[in-house]
Amino acid sequence: MTSLNNPTMFLATADPQRSREFYERVLELDFVGDEPLALVFRTGDSMLRIQKVDQVQVVPYTALGWTVEDIRSTVRQLRINGAVFERYDGMGQDGDDIWRSPTGAMVAWFKDVDGHTLSLTQLG
Repeated sequence: MTSLNNPTMFLATADPQRSREFYERVLELDFVGDEPLALVFRTGDSMLRIQKVDQVQVVPYTALGWTVEDIRSTVRQLRINGAVFERYDGMGQDGDDIWRSPTGAMVAWFKDVDGHTLSLTQLG
């Protein structure tokens, strides 16, 4: 049986310089390298490759997310770092832009410099 325990995640950017600054400074991910075709970051035990493209095709749903232990402190720290959190009509998000799901999980969404929707989740 195969062992698929360490996924490599992929996103795309049309502006590698701005993207590197966002992921390195705002999200505080460990920068691994600037390769000819991608920016490479380590997040936890996984690799995030942000592919360099001419034009980004943004999808209308969450492209990448992280599970966190304390969503409020994470939202506040990322906001200090420059992240802008999204509000969605009808979601009933609180003052920190956090939505509580029917299962009790708490979720907050924000976008990167290319418009990808990213999320934070604290499990209920």
